[in-house]
Amino acid sequence: MVDTAKKATKTTKTTKKTATKKPAKRKTTTKAKKNLVMVESPSKAKTIEKYLGSTYKVIASLGHVRDLPKSTLGVDVDNDYDPKYITIRGKGDVIKGLRKEAKAAKKVYLASDPDREGEAIAWHLQHLLDLDQDQPNRVVFNEITKDTVKNAFKTPRTINQDLVDAQQARRILDRLVGYSISPILWKTVKRGLSAGRVQSVALGLIIAREQEIQAFEPEEYWTLDSEFKKSRAKFKATFYGVDDQKTKLPDQAHVQEVMQRLDREADFEVVAVEAKERKRNPQLPFTTSTMQQTANTQLNFRTRKTMMTAQQLYEGINLGRGIGQVGLITYMRTDSTRISTVARNAAAQYIHETWGPEYSRHQPLKGDLPEGAQDAHEAIRPTDVMRTPASIKDKLTPDQFKLYSLIWSRFVASQMTPEILDTMAVTIKQNGVTFRANGSKTKFQGFTKAYPAAKEKDNALPALAVGDQIRLANINPEQHFTLPPARYTEAALIKALEENGVGRPSTYAPTLDTIQRRNYVRIDARKFVPTELGEIVQKIVVDNFPDVTDTQFTARIEHELDEVETGDKQWVPVIDAFFKPFSKEVDNAAATLEKVIMHDELAGMDCEVCGSPMIVKMGRYGKFFACARFPDCRHTQTIIKEIGLTCPKCHKGQVVERKTKKQRTFYGCSRYPDCDFVSWEKPTDKTLADGTTPKETVTTDNQK
Repeated sequence: MVDTAKKATKTTKTTKKTATKKPAKRKTTTKAKKNLVMVESPSKAKTIEKYLGSTYKVIASLGHVRDLPKSTLGVDVDNDYDPKYITIRGKGDVIKGLRKEAKAAKKVYLASDPDREGEAIAWHLQHLLDLDQDQPNRVVFNEITKDTVKNAFKTPRTINQDLVDAQQARRILDRLVGYSISPILWKTVKRGLSAGRVQSVALGLIIAREQEIQAFEPEEYWTLDSEFKKSRAKFKATFYGVDDQKTKLPDQAHVQEVMQRLDREADFEVVAVEAKERKRNPQLPFTTSTMQQTANTQLNFRTRKTMMTAQQLYEGINLGRGIGQVGLITYMRTDSTRISTVARNAAAQYIHETWGPEYSRHQPLKGDLPEGAQDAHEAIRPTDVMRTPASIKDKLTPDQFKLYSLIWSRFVASQMTPEILDTMAVTIKQNGVTFRANGSKTKFQGFTKAYPAAKEKDNALPALAVGDQIRLANINPEQHFTLPPARYTEAALIKALEENGVGRPSTYAPTLDTIQRRNYVRIDARKFVPTELGEIVQKIVVDNFPDVTDTQFTARIEHELDEVETGDKQWVPVIDAFFKPFSKEVDNAAATLEKVIMHDELAGMDCEVCGSPMIVKMGRYGKFFACARFPDCRHTQTIIKEIGLTCPKCHKGQVVERKTKKQRTFYGCSRYPDCDFVSWEKPTDKTLADGTTPKETVTTDNQK
């Protein structure tokens, strides 16, 4: 036993000795899994990852990953309109990467945009990656700031199926309409055409307006604008009426009657002066629609450009100086004008510190406010009101700066006090003839301090009192003609669609883009003009599918789809109620409609190259002459429209209508560049060589 013990001891010692001679093993640590966050765009991913820290990895799906197939209808109309989704072509590598990252992740979060489109993207990702539907992995935030993003990840939720159903319903309904009508248009007109719920209503509004313009008959009327003086001060007034009655001036004879009652050398009497204070309240902060309209009118931005720039501002801009990527505005697709308490308090604080308490509608709240607290679906506003446009101008592109300035100014102004104006209304008489003058002067700037674009120009009148005797300095009788209603600009069309309850702000940009790409409309001087093709297509749709172009019907459907979003209605019955009668109209149209032959209009001249007839073609920028032998002969000519007037400058050429690059109409000489005559207004036989046309004057016995 002793020998055994000794042997064991020896063995132990040997083992220990051997162990000390072995090289030390490297300590291996298992790499900690990260939480994976999926968003739509790389820019958004970059901004969010900075806020979440090293335990999170943020990747982009690059938009939608699944959609209905392009080659087939993709909707089973006999089985509750079941959609047949497929992975989008070209997204194979992206999806493969998403699956790989999701498999290796500790947990997967879906942080796409906070609207029904974003909810649908999250839902598709959930199905594609086989994520647990009961697991709260959906994260939404209205602005991409550190506090808001971090707080959002504390309260993830499950997918909102009502939002998904609302998106699906719209997508399926648009597919049913488009894929039903388009083949009929291809068969009867030509391939590549389309129709749609919002698209057809928008085109209908444009065509209806054009018909109003064509049917319009101008009526003559005259104005008597005058200028009075008191001492050295001059001010303008307009003719009101005769013998205390408002009087129209339909023709020159009526003007003569008024002028004959006036004595230009005698005094006029101020018979009434009404001075009062008027307040102008600021506008509400931007919704998507009002932002699109204002950007169009003030910045000359097309709707698509506005939304693209707003997307960049929302997803994040690199501000450098240790700040990095920052989201500058709240989510830009919203119908709400609400503002969170945190944002309202920040604005009040800024206004107090910058201009004083008299400019602020609210008192800054004292005490701690919840960090990053927000009201879902707020209005469009800056994420940090202290980040003024001027302070970050060097970090923004010119377009980004313009739009951010507009959003920032509108928001700050909305939280400010009204502008106060001193107004004066003056009534002037002589021999029973009444003139009126209105003036205003800013007493207190109020919200216009932050939003100068909204300020009215001062038109101050001199100090006037009842009984004052004043003199007529000048009077200008001028002939006018009533004008037809204006064609729709992008801003006006968006406003009309919104007022009629058709479509949603997110659909306006693609809709306007589609009707232009299809050549249904063209842009002339920033206004929509329907083409012959657009009118043909619209007539077919109106005659055969009246509900598709009916504004009220489309608005009702839109409202019902909104009810799906709130959970008040199921989407299948909504679609069913529309599609069953619509499908009968489709079958009838397919059986009865005949081919529409669009004949080329002869230009009445021959090709200078090959001698073949020239025809009128419609291009992107309007009509032009092209050789009938195209493509064998590619000769084209610009259409020069003469107005039947000899050039008033050279007296040799003809005055012709021309277009600028932005499609604004002007008039010039056909001998350009030998003659440089130009005029923005349509010339008459009285137009001078410099392009101006003297105003017609009326003389009276008193003036002779």
